[in-house]
Amino acid sequence: MLTVVFTATAQAAEVGMREISVAAPERGRDLQVFVWYPAEAGGEAIVLGDNKAFKGVPAFKNAPLLKGRFPLVVLSHGSGGRVQGMAWLATELAKAGFIVAGPNHPGTTSGDSTPADTPKLWERTKDLSAVIDAMTADQTWGNVVDGDRIGVLGFSLGGAAAMEIAGARASLDAYAHYCDEYRKWDCVWYAGGIGYRDDAVVHVDKLDLRKVDKARFEQSNLDRRIKAAVLVDPGLALAFDAASLKAIAIPMDFINLGSADTIPLGVVADKLAAIAPRGTYANVEGAIHFSFLQECKPGGAELLKETGEVDPICADGGSRSRADLHTELVGLIRDDLQRSLQGPM
Repeated sequence: MLTVVFTATAQAAEVGMREISVAAPERGRDLQVFVWYPAEAGGEAIVLGDNKAFKGVPAFKNAPLLKGRFPLVVLSHGSGGRVQGMAWLATELAKAGFIVAGPNHPGTTSGDSTPADTPKLWERTKDLSAVIDAMTADQTWGNVVDGDRIGVLGFSLGGAAAMEIAGARASLDAYAHYCDEYRKWDCVWYAGGIGYRDDAVVHVDKLDLRKVDKARFEQSNLDRRIKAAVLVDPGLALAFDAASLKAIAIPMDFINLGSADTIPLGVVADKLAAIAPRGTYANVEGAIHFSFLQECKPGGAELLKETGEVDPICADGGSRSRADLHTELVGLIRDDLQRSLQGPM
């Protein structure tokens, strides 16, 4: 069958979106997965992710699939986030000729998140592999997904999962030592004694990282079907083993949000890019970590604060709008994936 390759001047006319369930035997439950894809006209016009705090993104639910075969990009959201919050990016990638699919990771998704579940990257990588299994084996998706052109895109904790499914391995001792010294960001979360279940706050034990299953934390989670990775503010950045990075042969494109003096220590990625044989590095000036999240509505910051949110979810670097930052990020990520998955392999 003819492989359709899109360029910046030949994009899909419509973006379709479907919500599917994917079997995840190790989870003992199905995964909620959202898929964006190049579509023909049709389907139900929706605005995905729209609520009182955040702006949604338009798509056509259950629109007919555009004929052809397209690269697949699997998404991994940040800790406490939802994959729907990456719709601003997934939609643009679908316009550029990619099928984009991401699960909501149980235990680290908004309203369903605990410190104990957070470092279990082996569960997240299994989720991503299950999505690839479903998208390549299913009769409908298997006819349009190019199984030889599969990439992964992850943000924050999702960036760490993306690194691991690409072949990187982390040291539990190094990660625990980082939290001994740093005591901010993810380390505060582990020591905070709270989590979320069914959208409600629950009190939990503080997490001692040294009691995490060391064998599982340090195991290889490589899925050789992954042919390219884009890592945005990847978590656990100081814990990854250099030898494992040196052995990764696929393109590894790292992006940090901010400048050298503003990027949180736990996600600084320039050294990781220098170690990976096909690593690249870029940073987005004027951004902060939360700039990757969907755009906030006027009053969104105040609304989130009223609900108990302590992180500056709606803040950015101050000099640029989130829409402007998203435009730059779309360009960087789209170019990385087009170079890696839509060019000669």
